[in-house]
Amino acid sequence: MKTLSTDMIRIRSARVVRFAGLTVAAVLVGGMALQFAGRASAEDARVIPAPSMDEKAGSASTETVVLAGGCFWGVQGVFQHVNGVISATSGYAGGGKDGAHYEMVSTGDTGHAESVRVVFDPRKVSYGHLLQIYFSVAHDPTELNYQGPDSGTQYRSAIFPSSQEQADIARAYIDQLNHAKVFDAAIVTRIEPSRQFYAAESYHQDFLTTHPDYPYIVINDMPKIKNLQHLFPKDYRADPVLVTASASAN
Repeated sequence: MKTLSTDMIRIRSARVVRFAGLTVAAVLVGGMALQFAGRASAEDARVIPAPSMDEKAGSASTETVVLAGGCFWGVQGVFQHVNGVISATSGYAGGGKDGAHYEMVSTGDTGHAESVRVVFDPRKVSYGHLLQIYFSVAHDPTELNYQGPDSGTQYRSAIFPSSQEQADIARAYIDQLNHAKVFDAAIVTRIEPSRQFYAAESYHQDFLTTHPDYPYIVINDMPKIKNLQHLFPKDYRADPVLVTASASAN
């Protein structure tokens, strides 16, 4: 188990305590038993229509998109369990290089969003299908500048496309879902092109896999993995593709 800083434990644990819910659980953090409230599912995951517009199949074996939807631990965890995803890396997008550090991003003043760079094989999973998973399982796209217990622009819902085609497909899909009133409120996901991605600190990588009993993960993120398995069984991979494994291979 990775060693966490005292400040990091305090920040994430405080978010769990603030999270009003229906069930009660106790989890050990730093040797101390904490009792907190949570609900059965961090997000109201639901089956949503597939995008009517998607990329055409090509010969490329890899493609990249950066997605933001609250704390990157859960978003990374979801896409690490998706067939066709080659890698999913937690990081920061939307701001400059100097501000791409956890403590600075957490202030909400850097312009960054906690994000995940998803590298995928478009021959195995389409960009549009990844967006379907993103909107239905990875986060709630109707929450403006917050997700669950986390608030601030660093937790905004945002797509950082790597091409104009990706941007166009994302906009069309948002319009499609809003027009169909799939969600109870309008989607607030922003499309932010031409933004640099900066990988997060090593202790954030693969956090869901290496810390499955961490309070924040138990309440907010493990339900997302279960929802992925339930709603997209053909896309679910039991063994996640890990950043640490990729680094070791290189």
